Amino acid sequence: MISGMISGMVTMSVEQFEELVANGLDGIPAELGATMENVAVVVDDLSPPGRLLGLYEGVPLTQRGNHYSASVPDRITIYMATTCGACQTTQEVVELVRRTVIHEVAHHFGIDDQRLEELGWA
Repeated sequence: MISGMISGMVTMSVEQFEELVANGLDGIPAELGATMENVAVVVDDLSPPGRLLGLYEGVPLTQRGNHYSASVPDRITIYMATTCGACQTTQEVVELVRRTVIHEVAHHFGIDDQRLEELGWA
């Protein structure tokens, strides 16, 4: 989970925002991306109330055991309205989407918020 401050508003199409999310995923090192398993990444253009920018829901790779087979895919949701509302420029949206994607993918790999904060990605 990652939250941001609401300070401005950038408008763009859902397609443009989805492309930024795809670019964020493409920016993950290939060896890491290849190990992502059973996870769907989606954009929520409306966003829930509050300041949530992204959300990981699922079982991190580090906690999956034999019981995990045939499980519903994990889900990473990137919240478009909250992200665009937290930014004043398109470039800020690009950077915030990239950071949020990395943050939520890190949760998929079992990295918690405390460790992400230590790494400067919280």
